[in-house]
Amino acid sequence: MKIVIDDKIPYIQGALEPFAEVVYLPGPKTTAEVVRDADAIITRTRTICNEALLSGSSVRIIASATIGYDHIDTEFCDRAGIKWTNAPGCNAKSVEQYIASAILVMAEKKDWDLAGKTIGIVGVGNVGSKVAKIAEILGMRVLLNDPPRTRQEGEAGFVTLDRILVEADLITLHVPLNQEGPDATWHMADEQLFARMSRKPLFINSCRGEVVKTSALKQAIVAGQISGAVVDCWENEPDIDLELLGLVDLATPHIAGYSRDGKANGTEMSVQAVSRYLGLGAKNWKATNVEKPAVAEILIDGGNKTNRQILAEAILATYDIRQDDARLRESVATFEKQRGDYPVRREFPAYTVAGKFNNPKVIDKLKRIGFKL
Repeated sequence: MKIVIDDKIPYIQGALEPFAEVVYLPGPKTTAEVVRDADAIITRTRTICNEALLSGSSVRIIASATIGYDHIDTEFCDRAGIKWTNAPGCNAKSVEQYIASAILVMAEKKDWDLAGKTIGIVGVGNVGSKVAKIAEILGMRVLLNDPPRTRQEGEAGFVTLDRILVEADLITLHVPLNQEGPDATWHMADEQLFARMSRKPLFINSCRGEVVKTSALKQAIVAGQISGAVVDCWENEPDIDLELLGLVDLATPHIAGYSRDGKANGTEMSVQAVSRYLGLGAKNWKATNVEKPAVAEILIDGGNKTNRQILAEAILATYDIRQDDARLRESVATFEKQRGDYPVRREFPAYTVAGKFNNPKVIDKLKRIGFKL
């Protein structure tokens, strides 16, 4: 048995060697010749799993250690009898952390009181639900838009996209990339969408680059239709639009979900899926040796600080988006290398917050975010 694995997937070495010949390769070097005699592929988004790669191969299962799966030609796989899986929700808390950091940095830049702001969340799956939770903890009014869920669950708790475009001070996208159908999202953020935004909101895209039409976003920024933008996902990665890079407030190289916790989750889900399908005996495998934070205890003197200041200090101690922004702007040509060599980032539950707090409500908020106290 042969399994081909993307060599950038962490914590996986040794997991499947007892059961198969394992070949580790960079995503672009996973070619048709390499996979011709393979039984399984464990991959990331940089390997296009389509007919050109898979036709005539012995591949029985493809497991992507990522939430997204638009790099997999699912229709071809279904026709060819190739099982495919992704890792839904694996890095949801990582994106939650990224969005929280972005909101807090932009609130400081714009001198916002978040308690007076409305956030519109478009797409309320694993990620959007967590973003909604932390936005509420930060005191924001939350509007949720998710047409597929609305159809299944009813309108209670959801609003129309039009309402978000009229009422939101901040809009963040957490939708899959759908090319067609009633829930198509390719270029959903186009000139018409930006023109309908009433409150000149801050705009965040951390889902898929192709959900946003690059020329429309540039036009919206220049025309003042939005008050700013945070971009993690870009069209034509890694050859991103340099003009757009110069216009946005915060720019990162598609790393919102790149916490070590999220990566470990995605690796576990992929190994377990392959093991179950091929009967390898590793269906309960767990990632070990996940790196600890350099400083796992966050000390905060909360005596003279507001709850918002305490929450901001704790969250930004775990992840400050400005560091990734600075790295990307300094070296755009190393976009892929920055992703492949991304520094250790751990999620909130890996940290303990210690200090004296006068308001017990802030302790509850820190616990709800996931911190240990």
